[in-house]
Amino acid sequence: MGVLGKVVDGILLLTFVSMSVVPACLDAQVLLPKALFPDVLGRVYTWYTTTYQDYLLLDEPHFFMALMKLELVLVLPLAILNTYGLLTSKPWFNITCLIFGSALVTSTTAMVGDMLGSDKPSAGKLASMYSPFIGFGFLAILRGLLSESPSASKTIANGPTSALKKKA
Repeated sequence: MGVLGKVVDGILLLTFVSMSVVPACLDAQVLLPKALFPDVLGRVYTWYTTTYQDYLLLDEPHFFMALMKLELVLVLPLAILNTYGLLTSKPWFNITCLIFGSALVTSTTAMVGDMLGSDKPSAGKLASMYSPFIGFGFLAILRGLLSESPSASKTIANGPTSALKKKA
């Protein structure tokens, strides 16, 4: 993999780490009792919502709550799994990267779409904060589609019968 591939992997690694931390520490506070979180995380959540007037977190519309559940059940575990898969060059990484990217693009597009159609004063600033994650999601999709897994490249280079010859 060339320099561009290493840059893409670095960007994705930062995305996976951020999507492992933020949903677990902040987004989960929308769905779970506040008593489960340390006071410092409660203060960070309050600071963020009041500073940026994130009306999705403040108003808790039904579609957003469903997306937060999706984020905690699917995106968060995939972010953790992808961090591990990327760092250890696992052959399943491309598949989980595709799933992660698809889920991230879909959910973030719905949120940004609501922000762009909203008349809330903070919507434009929020859309500019959320929309890069659409790009990160597409980057994850492309990484999953275009990169060969190490086992696939060995099979292609040696031919499909080479594994049979070694066993015989």
